[in-house]
Amino acid sequence: MSAVHITTVPVTPEEVIAVARDRARVVIDAGAREAMARSRAIVDSIEREGRPVYGVSTGFGALANTFVAPERRAELQHALIRSHAAGVGDPMPVEVVRAMMLLRVRSLAMGLSGVRPEVADALAALLNADITPWVPRHGSLGASGDLAPLAHCAMVLLGEGWVRAEDGTRVDAGPVLQRAGLTPITLSSKEGLALINGTDGMLGMLILAVADLRHLLAMADVCAALSNEAMLGSDRPFQPELHEIRPQPGQARSAANIHRLLQDSEVMDSHRNDTAHAVQDAYSMRCAPQVAGAARDVLAYAETAAAQELRSVVDNPVVLPDGRVESTGNFHGAPLGYAADFLGIAAADVGSISERRVDRLLDVTRSRGLPAFLSPDPGVNSGLMIAQYTAAGIVAENRRLAAPASVDSVPTSGMQEDHVSMGWAAGCKLRTIIDNLGTLLAVELLAGVQGLQLRQPLIPSPAARAAIAAVAPIAGKPGPDHFLAPVIEQVKHLLESPALKAEIEAAVGPLR
Repeated sequence: MSAVHITTVPVTPEEVIAVARDRARVVIDAGAREAMARSRAIVDSIEREGRPVYGVSTGFGALANTFVAPERRAELQHALIRSHAAGVGDPMPVEVVRAMMLLRVRSLAMGLSGVRPEVADALAALLNADITPWVPRHGSLGASGDLAPLAHCAMVLLGEGWVRAEDGTRVDAGPVLQRAGLTPITLSSKEGLALINGTDGMLGMLILAVADLRHLLAMADVCAALSNEAMLGSDRPFQPELHEIRPQPGQARSAANIHRLLQDSEVMDSHRNDTAHAVQDAYSMRCAPQVAGAARDVLAYAETAAAQELRSVVDNPVVLPDGRVESTGNFHGAPLGYAADFLGIAAADVGSISERRVDRLLDVTRSRGLPAFLSPDPGVNSGLMIAQYTAAGIVAENRRLAAPASVDSVPTSGMQEDHVSMGWAAGCKLRTIIDNLGTLLAVELLAGVQGLQLRQPLIPSPAARAAIAAVAPIAGKPGPDHFLAPVIEQVKHLLESPALKAEIEAAVGPLR
């Protein structure tokens, strides 16, 4: 995507990702500029009339009843940005900050914030110059939106604050803007508040997480199929008629994927008529689509929440076309916090069932003929024993992280802001859970591939052959122990990139 055009029509999740990850240029179209100019004209008329309006002629939060003289209102907006840029901790990832900035441009461009088009232009110029503000991890409570993170972005527009250098270090913003030929802006009434009062950080994290988890859930089906095949499981529980009688949409899609992935396999055919074979497989094998499918349904809910927020104006106050300036609670991040928390629970559980399949693959008493820890020479060699330890530790961490942030409100601002969403925290921990899920699935992918290599000379399914062909150059075949950490890292990169999924789909058809 060469450019993302900001109009009065909301941007799409794909456009957010294009700017956040692929550095697509941002272009503000004429219609959006006109909408902002009309909104700004209303604020200018309020200024001329001297009416007391929150955010225009008053202080903020608990200071909302404090009148500010006209000659100090620009100072008020600059003071707001400086005081609210109070975050601490490690910097947020570049993609999150870029998504947040784009979403703030999007909100301003809808023409209900009372800002000059030049303010949105300044944010777009930072994105197009690839200048990323240094936004600390801690500071947002998710209501009045992501105040501190957005304030750190706005500081850069003033030529102040910090940005990330090319090597990731923190540097002063002023010289960086000067080298890029960008001039700091001077804020007018209402504009500082409009730059920071929104759910853009929460929303950006949710959009990125949804995209990542959509891919990982498809790969979770791949890993479940590989494990099932390597453990001589049955494909009968994945037949479509068994899922039609429980019409959960995600479950049906996941089961269809796993069933397709297991076809045309000598490994599966080798035990179809074995009457001594287990009548029922363990839950971690048989119930894979019920868990991953339920996560797909949660993902659909989160996608809906994100899509609705993309159509929303989350500023406060808002400048309505009829001239009214009204306070709202639209900045409260509950819809996004709930979605992120729910998605974190689902992703944690998908990782949990994945680790249980790994444990079965490595256990000589349950893996149906595979050697202990998938080592051809167990005892001298430990195989994947400690990889499962790593997975178990990550599962435990994800369970802790899956505790919802959105129930943990803490009152602030002299009890004016007495209930907050913690949506920013929900988004941050969701990103960690999803990253951890990638590692858990990588361990299962490695174990499943090595289990199938140990079933030779039986020929596995086409999907498994594609997986083995991709993993073997990284991990080799089961044999003497070797340095395992870089193998897991590289397999994780393979699993998270689109190439392996594309190769498997080329062999078996599209995964649902």
